[in-house]
Amino acid sequence: MNTETAMRVIEAGRSSGADFVELFEEETHSSVLSLKGKEIDDASAGTDFGIGIRLLFGTEVLYAFTSEESPDSLIALVRKLALGRTGGLNAASLSFSPKSGTNLTPDFKDSRILGQSYKLDFLKTADSAARALDSKIIQVSASVFDEVSHISIINSEGLWINDERARVRLSVNVTASDGTERIVAREAPGALGGYEVIDRYSAAELAVSAGERALRMLGAGYVTGGQMPVVMGNGFGGVIFHEACGHPLETEAIRHKASPFCDKLGEKVAHSCVTAVDDGTLPGVWGSIQVDDEGMPAKRTTLIENGILKSYMSDRVGATELGLPRTGNARRESYKYAPVSRMTNTFIAPGNDTLDAMISSTEHGLYAAKMAGGSVNPATGEFNFAVEEGYLIRNGKIAEPVRGATLIGKGHEILPRISMVGSDFETAAGMCGASSGSIPVTVGQPSIKVDKILVGGR
Repeated sequence: MNTETAMRVIEAGRSSGADFVELFEEETHSSVLSLKGKEIDDASAGTDFGIGIRLLFGTEVLYAFTSEESPDSLIALVRKLALGRTGGLNAASLSFSPKSGTNLTPDFKDSRILGQSYKLDFLKTADSAARALDSKIIQVSASVFDEVSHISIINSEGLWINDERARVRLSVNVTASDGTERIVAREAPGALGGYEVIDRYSAAELAVSAGERALRMLGAGYVTGGQMPVVMGNGFGGVIFHEACGHPLETEAIRHKASPFCDKLGEKVAHSCVTAVDDGTLPGVWGSIQVDDEGMPAKRTTLIENGILKSYMSDRVGATELGLPRTGNARRESYKYAPVSRMTNTFIAPGNDTLDAMISSTEHGLYAAKMAGGSVNPATGEFNFAVEEGYLIRNGKIAEPVRGATLIGKGHEILPRISMVGSDFETAAGMCGASSGSIPVTVGQPSIKVDKILVGGR
């Protein structure tokens, strides 16, 4: 978009009485190649272009998007969006100083140049490595997804940010069966960058990790449920904090009074061993950003420090309504969505305990080595998450594998029960869906011990 068009569209919004006008222009190229049953299952690529227009009247949001980029059509869309609004701002004339950012590194391998065939070796290696494990491996599916986006964020305060973004995600799903039951295990790392990301991971190691876990769980008995201590593994175990505590710490929930953490800043909400952070600045990490989708630089925000609630994650609207600073957490899936406060890389920070100490301090409980998916009610923090890989803890030692376990509770009630936090910190890539669409996020934690949680089972 050229400067003249941007100024005309923004002036049309300001003349409608809007307190704030924002343009979000995006062009995203994405592609996926997947293998299933030893055959190519999907090979697709495409480019999506569009412009989102946001008008703010106080904290009331009006939003529309289009793929039509002519000045006249954009001005007509603004006027239609603001239909019924009257007035106008006596604002100073606009001037822009465009700034550019990127997460593309010097070794960036552009998917648009290299094409889909670059992914084939990874997919075929993953398939053969998993199948070589055992005859009980009956299905393998693997995929490589990539996207490259060019973003411009322009607003009535004179901001003009151009940002380049690139991500790649790998996925290997392995199914094991004994003829009666099936178990599926998955590995799905992701990172910022292009096809050079593929070279950081061993397709065989990912496939073997998923396959061996599926085989272990296939031979496991079912867990007997009840209230018990649970030691949760590192990495993707952080999905529970993300869902049950992270979402309620976004100003989008706080401003609607739909969070158990409303009006709790400065209060103790967790055990003193718990510190939790949202950090969009981590180099190369899947959920990281240079700037958020309002053009704010990424930040590291301490949410909980030694058990004390320190901050929420905010966007422009949430920060304005609640009188809080902006934290660079405004995010959206694409130009089709207005931004709201969302997480980036959100995790429980490392502590000083060891996994061995957590296990040995547990007489009888569950070791949830790896979590799977689940559901949560952000307004109440109530969650229900499946354990993909679990083991009984008996007499302070890891005992036999068990399956069918689910962890049930409320996030704000579980936080004070986290009594031990390990030093074996890891992160894991994921996708998060909410009112502004599906966005890439990272969850993470070291191993932690929860003194009591309801375990669902048979």
